[in-house]
Amino acid sequence: MTDPDAGAGAAAASVVGLSASLIAAVARTSVDRWDEAGGAIAQAAALGRRAARLAAENAEAHGSAVAALAARSSERAGTEQEIADIRLGDALARAADLPLRIADAAADAAELAAIAAERGDPAVRPDAVGAGLLASAAADAAAHLVEVNLAMRPGDERLARAAELVSLARNACERALAA
Repeated sequence: MTDPDAGAGAAAASVVGLSASLIAAVARTSVDRWDEAGGAIAQAAALGRRAARLAAENAEAHGSAVAALAARSSERAGTEQEIADIRLGDALARAADLPLRIADAAADAAELAAIAAERGDPAVRPDAVGAGLLASAAADAAAHLVEVNLAMRPGDERLARAAELVSLARNACERALAA
């Protein structure tokens, strides 16, 4: 379980990992009827590892951003304040990049969940759909963090990419629900 102090990004990445675990279970159950189940199992395992790395990286970035914000908030003058502002900007940029990568992993998980729902054993289709719903929610949460961390940069292309990833995840989730 993710430490709540690690922030919502680490939690979203952990949810992607849970989604990947469910997808792998669906694929293992479906080996007899789904020719590509082995590939789905491998992809789900890779997604799980990716999500675990992102959760750890995001927890560290979250801690750095919180520290930079605290340093920025303390009374400083002149050059010290400028340095604190630069550090905060760098920390927030990194804090936006990682949730974007988490949203990307979540969109990948939602797509794999849709494929598992469409091709896997119908008896475990609800698990594939659940994996898609989890992945879609993780994409939403991560994209929200991108928006928050880039609030001072309204034209940043990462905002559009985050919205695109949420759309991809939601569309894949809808496919899973329709399967």
